[in-house]
Amino acid sequence: MKINKKVIFTVLVSISAFCVNGQDTRFNQKNPDKPEVTEYMDPEIKVITPGAIPSDAIVLFDGKNLDQWESSKDGGAAKWKLEDGAMTVLGGSGGISTKKHFADCQLHIEWRSPIESDEKKGQGKGNSGVFLQGIYEVQVLNSYNNRTYRNGQAGSIYKQSPPLVNVTSKMGDWNVYDIIYTAPKFTVNGGIESPPYVTVMHNGVLVQNHTMIQGVTNYIGQPTNPVHGKAPIHLQDHGNAVSFRNVWIREL
Repeated sequence: MKINKKVIFTVLVSISAFCVNGQDTRFNQKNPDKPEVTEYMDPEIKVITPGAIPSDAIVLFDGKNLDQWESSKDGGAAKWKLEDGAMTVLGGSGGISTKKHFADCQLHIEWRSPIESDEKKGQGKGNSGVFLQGIYEVQVLNSYNNRTYRNGQAGSIYKQSPPLVNVTSKMGDWNVYDIIYTAPKFTVNGGIESPPYVTVMHNGVLVQNHTMIQGVTNYIGQPTNPVHGKAPIHLQDHGNAVSFRNVWIREL
């Protein structure tokens, strides 16, 4: 194949226009005392429309159907109960997962504990979970006047990091999670280049502040760190009739 030296020269000149001796030359190097030295225009920032649901969000559940979800057991149709704009755990049917897979994201999800008797306590009351990439759990639990282990109550990174405060709504009232999640990065030989991090707002209050997730949130044993890529958002069936609504996500 004949090499076009003119094309190669043009490419090299273009590259050197942006980098000289390792320095970014988008800025004006000839006039260091001018304000333009630290200003650049491109690429232009993407414009989205804010609101209850940002215009670039993917709506995962709007109360109408479960089309964005599937059974975590067998990949079949999600079997949870759909009523009054909410989806509710149908005990024994198994958890549900998004059909689409995600990594870094902003997730909004609202949940409600069912009205249950005082005989149910601790982890047996209003228990579910929001699993990021299918394996890292932000705990859902009725933690209103319901004592349990610190790193297992609502807003905790399950069995790892307790929430900063308990702001759980009473049974029958809605809770809101706004979650910012940074997925882990792995080295070519399976090591961790950077761990996952999560920030959680619970009912508008910060309960996890850029918290490092130590690994898979195992029920028994220490966290493990299997290599993985994008994965679904998973909602847990723990046998309690927890409801969810207004679920949307932004890929970051």
